[in-house]
Amino acid sequence: MFKTRLLSGIVLMAVIIFFMVYGSYPLFVFITAISLIGLFELYRTVKMEKSVPAILCYITSIALDIFILDGYYYMAAIAGIAVFLLVMACYVFGFPKYKSDQISMLLFGLMYVTVCLSCVFKVRFMQNGIVNVWLIFICAWGSDTCAYCVGRLIGKTHLPGNLHELSPKKTVAGCVGGVVGAALIGGIYAAIMYKDKNMIWVFIFICAVGAVIGQIGDLAASAIKRNNNIKDYSNLIPGHGGILDRFDSIIFTAPIVFTLLLLTYGKYHTLFMCLDI
Repeated sequence: MFKTRLLSGIVLMAVIIFFMVYGSYPLFVFITAISLIGLFELYRTVKMEKSVPAILCYITSIALDIFILDGYYYMAAIAGIAVFLLVMACYVFGFPKYKSDQISMLLFGLMYVTVCLSCVFKVRFMQNGIVNVWLIFICAWGSDTCAYCVGRLIGKTHLPGNLHELSPKKTVAGCVGGVVGAALIGGIYAAIMYKDKNMIWVFIFICAVGAVIGQIGDLAASAIKRNNNIKDYSNLIPGHGGILDRFDSIIFTAPIVFTLLLLTYGKYHTLFMCLDI
């Protein structure tokens, strides 16, 4: 199992590196595909993955990514309202075929998966995006690795209350170590990539905040799985589970990194660059 997990992890990382470095439309297509697979996995938890309302949401997911890519946020809002009305119409005219929790999951998925993951390509297409996009992964996977190592070494106190039920193996020391580790990696990364030393503190702050948010994302994905009595969202990635199992933290770190970078650069008209970066 360890060998399978390691090999699939290496392949996944190689794919991520390729698309993040190359950028342009291939990255957009990759993130859009990842979003569709993630939606399919999420909708399967409530047995709606092949339903008519789900198909409407898949189509809307693609439309949302296109509108967000080009900065047409008003069109994205219109698409969101339209799919809400269409899905609710399916709920009403198909009653009692669909349950309210199923319909809620369909609409929730568009924000949880599609909109949040779209922030990955938005960060990549920002000023210095080829450098800054890795903050998303430092906050998520860097924090996760540091948390695992610290937790194994000195982690004794489990998470309090219901958090322990969500993730029995996580420890307080591991969570703290994940935040501190991500901040240190971010600081070192900034020192290597930027001449402006002020960026060290900026990256430390972004990675620390992003690591906290990423851990919440990890626990949120676990909560959804436990509510629906499943272990993994799918077996798409050997040893890791599905897209949502592997990208659960990314879903949360991408929008927070995007937001903090917007505040960092401040000049909105310079942020979005051409797709040939």
